[in-house]
Amino acid sequence: MFETLTNTLEGFFSSIRGRARLTEKNIADGLKEVRLALLEADVHYRVVKEFVEHVSTKAVGEEVIRGVNPAQQIVKIVHDEIQNLIGPVDTAIPMRQDGPTVLMVCGLQGSGKTTTCAKLALHLRRSYSCSPILGAADVQRPAAIDQLETLGREIDVPVVSDRNADPLMIAMKTRFQAAENGLGPVILDTAGRLHIDEEMMEELRELKARAKPDQIYLVADAMTGQDAVNSALEFNRSLEFDGVILTKLDGDASGGAALSIKAVTGKPIKFVGLGEKLDKFEPFHPDRMADRILGMGDVVGLVEKAQAAIEEEDAQKLQEKLRRATFDLEDFRKQLRTIRKMGSLRDLFGHLPFIGSKLDQVDFDDGELDHVEAIISSMTPEERTNPDIIAASRRQRIADGSGCDAVVVNQLLKQFKQMRKVMRKLSKGNVDALMDMMPAGFEEMAGGSPAAVPHKRRSRKSKRKRK
Repeated sequence: MFETLTNTLEGFFSSIRGRARLTEKNIADGLKEVRLALLEADVHYRVVKEFVEHVSTKAVGEEVIRGVNPAQQIVKIVHDEIQNLIGPVDTAIPMRQDGPTVLMVCGLQGSGKTTTCAKLALHLRRSYSCSPILGAADVQRPAAIDQLETLGREIDVPVVSDRNADPLMIAMKTRFQAAENGLGPVILDTAGRLHIDEEMMEELRELKARAKPDQIYLVADAMTGQDAVNSALEFNRSLEFDGVILTKLDGDASGGAALSIKAVTGKPIKFVGLGEKLDKFEPFHPDRMADRILGMGDVVGLVEKAQAAIEEEDAQKLQEKLRRATFDLEDFRKQLRTIRKMGSLRDLFGHLPFIGSKLDQVDFDDGELDHVEAIISSMTPEERTNPDIIAASRRQRIADGSGCDAVVVNQLLKQFKQMRKVMRKLSKGNVDALMDMMPAGFEEMAGGSPAAVPHKRRSRKSKRKRK
């Protein structure tokens, strides 16, 4: 996400790098490109104006720290300003002690509102160990009730619906059922429209007045940019919601809505949707988002994904296998499945520092993981444990079973043997073995040259020469 803006900011930082000091002129020259990039990213013009002014004032003012590299200083200033622009935000949901908490979800039709209700329910159940219940209060769109009921069955969350009742009656029934069965919070899916109209807003105002929700969330489509900001502004004027749930953020290359909504409406982004699957939903962290926009990645988010996908017992077993160098193809297959649970390869690499902005140059094929798993699954348990017994006839059988050529099977086995060889060296404390794991061209990617990297084989030759 935000590739265009990230690339422009990296160009700005590069132009500053190497300067002896920050001046009004070199800052102004660089910020012209940043201003243009923000406007092209569909960021609200008032937000752009204030952002550029704040960065310029801090960069050439008294807040510049003497003795600090100007490029590092400007990165820090821009990072802080982005964080201030989209934050702060409290992602906690206050839960009532005297009855079920009621959360009302509204938004324009097509913003992903109904799916977001199910995502929110799943997130709350996992994060708060609660038992949410969904209310199908969108009676305007016929498919909305069916959709919510289907999603409810998928995540095993009860849905209250009545095709002959009005939204207020459905809200009351959902609240009553929640109180009677000790469920909560109540999540109400309300009607959306193709555009904001007074009839729609009046229905929502009446529902707010009589159902008395504890929190109201607006669902906005990040990919609609300025339209999402404008609709959020109108909703807030008529309804006054508590926070925004921004959907489709994973497909937003510009970032206009994410960078504008808080500044324009005064309401924070509380949650974001990052994919179609129901578990692709998480609290919004302004500091992490600022890191990703600046190409610094989101290592904390990546660790959280790993913790959610890997059981502690499995992690301990894997650690022991790696320590003893007994990692086999069955373990490898398990790790492939764990990686898929964490998300797509593009998403995972996007969390790594200084890589996210380069992802548009790489063609990721998650299907390759499926091909590798198919090959391993075509092996017998004995072959997965001891791949050295896989001769030509076995390779052909495995190839036929996985739908590939025997050459591909042979390549996989060779790569695995090389990896296991490195693991054995590492288990004996041979740190130089890490160099064997580097892909071709790693030195150039790191900004150096093969001669600049202290490779083990080259160092041995140097020792012989010294002797």
